[in-house]
Amino acid sequence: MRKRRYITLFSLLVLFSFYLIVHYAILMNKSELPSVTRLAAGIPERGPILDRNERILAISIRFADVSVWRPSLSNIDIVSDELEVYLDMPSAQIREKIISSESNFIYLKKQIDDVTARRLTAMLNEKKLKGVMVQPIVGRVYPEKNLASQIIGFVGDGNRGLEGIEYAFNNVLDGTDDDGKGSQVILTIDSNVQHILEEIALRAMEENDAEAVMLIAMDPRSGDILGSASLPDFDPNNFRVSDDNSRMNRPVIWAYEPGSVFKIFTIAAFLDYGAVSGSTVFNCTGIYEMNRSSPINCLGVHGRVSAREIIIHSCNVGAAYSSERISNANFYNLLNNFGFGSRTGAGCPGEHAGYLVQSANWSDRSKPTLAFGQEISVTAWQMMQAATAIANDGILVPPRIVLKTVSADGKTVTDWHAGESRRILKAETARAMRSYMVDTATGYGMGWRAAVQDMSLAVKTGTAQTIDPVTRRYSETDFIASCIALLPAESPSLILYLAILKPKGIIFGARIAAPAIREAAESLIDYLGIPRGRNEYVNHPPSVNIPAGRLPEIDTVVPDYTGIAKRVLLPLLLRDDLDAEIRGDGWVRSQDPPAGTPFTKGMTIVFDLE
Repeated sequence: MRKRRYITLFSLLVLFSFYLIVHYAILMNKSELPSVTRLAAGIPERGPILDRNERILAISIRFADVSVWRPSLSNIDIVSDELEVYLDMPSAQIREKIISSESNFIYLKKQIDDVTARRLTAMLNEKKLKGVMVQPIVGRVYPEKNLASQIIGFVGDGNRGLEGIEYAFNNVLDGTDDDGKGSQVILTIDSNVQHILEEIALRAMEENDAEAVMLIAMDPRSGDILGSASLPDFDPNNFRVSDDNSRMNRPVIWAYEPGSVFKIFTIAAFLDYGAVSGSTVFNCTGIYEMNRSSPINCLGVHGRVSAREIIIHSCNVGAAYSSERISNANFYNLLNNFGFGSRTGAGCPGEHAGYLVQSANWSDRSKPTLAFGQEISVTAWQMMQAATAIANDGILVPPRIVLKTVSADGKTVTDWHAGESRRILKAETARAMRSYMVDTATGYGMGWRAAVQDMSLAVKTGTAQTIDPVTRRYSETDFIASCIALLPAESPSLILYLAILKPKGIIFGARIAAPAIREAAESLIDYLGIPRGRNEYVNHPPSVNIPAGRLPEIDTVVPDYTGIAKRVLLPLLLRDDLDAEIRGDGWVRSQDPPAGTPFTKGMTIVFDLE
């Protein structure tokens, strides 16, 4: 019985193999193939990714691949001459490519634009040139190139998201749940803010010969990430030439010891719990000696220090003494309440939870070293999340990178939130910490290089050691210089955080990170319209009426698109029966041809936006 089954299975395999051989032979010996292949109906329309101002960051565009089947070409010279203008290639180069190929099937050019493809198709049909194939495809384009590339990610074969938002929101973008029409994903980032941050981060990386730089801007009131620069970066239009290092979204997936910036959270926790008060004083002799084999050192001898001086002078010894007044379990719970040891859920894939060891496994050294930012690993977005509690008078607001999703027809809008806000500190504790940080930005504090004219900044700098991967001990040469700022300090609407990985030469955050924070603050205060002494502040109406806009149906005439938002127009770019050209950002100010013009297939409609 078993032998009979084997014989049957073997016979089926032989027949199937024979069928493939015959089918391939027939295909290879056909004298003609279709001259033109049109785009089949029903190809999914992947939705665009936009910034908070609806500036396009990723969009699907129709392209076409042009190829030839050599046995069907009646005259290679004529075909080469005719294709020259459409492929933007010399006819001699086209001819050589066809003649020299070892295969009968030859790609001449990939991803020509859709308008050119349509004109080429019309010419081939009109002149009845056979053997030339125009295969329409849908490709993904990233018009801002490297801008926010690790956040946006990219797609691979089949237009499927492989990294970043493209991956995390693939089912929303590809339209699998909505008849193949992908929704729009609108991010919280502002392209202009992102550009400013990336420029400053690049200078910081080059000037300090650093391995990498992270620079993030966030609105603590909403949790919106306005910009998140991570260098080195890459161009998602050419992701295949990039490497893992350039594609790494460091603020989300890279965990590291934060160093002294972390003191703003530990000292705030001690104050809030009642372990210390504003008047509690410790004596810094320059060294905290638990035992002779593992002392904790300060950069100087600070003498009598209170919580304020611990922050102003970044006193490790004072922080270590403060930690003695709280139990391991309570300290762990307070840090965990800030969000350390857990993912923020901000919306980017691959997010790291960091490392916060359970208090039951702490050594005698754990508590004092945690107090100044060692024996814990964090992500930059965790640091931003924790800082919202200091900025918002004790209310922690989870960060988010996605603002909302909008269906292809513009009818369904889904606001997106990472989690619920919650109180983790008393309001007076957060205000006290901000006042300490303001003093840090004065002439006698560690962060004075971050100070901005006519604006109060709450600042803390840090210089963290890194682990040598070979010795598994703290490196003597590699550090992370960092600085965080909340502004304006009285009622913060912006948090800035910078980390410079492995700078060469000067390594201290107060020296190299604080000036870059000042530069970012100066640019963003003006761009975001944050009022300060030398700026005029204009009160605007509390609300602005903006047309919601739905894409008008095209019947026999061109509709009136005036006042329609850019994101609503985007589906027009994927239509087969017209060419849409969108100029500018915002809402439609004018259109050509005007409303009421008879509609004809293949016509071009130009939109001017403002």
